[in-house]
Amino acid sequence: MIDSYSFGKIVIDKKEYTKDVIIFPDRIKDNWWRKKGHELHIEDVNEIFQEALEILIVGTGKFGMVKVLPETVNRIESAKIDLIIENTENACKIYNELSKNKKVAAALHLTC
Repeated sequence: MIDSYSFGKIVIDKKEYTKDVIIFPDRIKDNWWRKKGHELHIEDVNEIFQEALEILIVGTGKFGMVKVLPETVNRIESAKIDLIIENTENACKIYNELSKNKKVAAALHLTC
């Protein structure tokens, strides 16, 4: 459960993170970094394909600066994983709601 999010900081299950994260159903990958800063390449989220996920939520930052490349969208959708792309504030809210009943991961950019 995401307790709170603000620019550059997220609290998940009462633990604070100040670097980008991927929340998996059973763990958190902290200090997540993308191949190229504000672009989401498939290599950046390869781990999701080992998880039998139903949904991947991408938080594009407070101001939506991260762009999900078309080839990344295509690869995720071809794996029959629903993809939701939102600014990180909205992504956190959606994650909290959907993760109650679905197998969900969230890749979250915490700053811009």
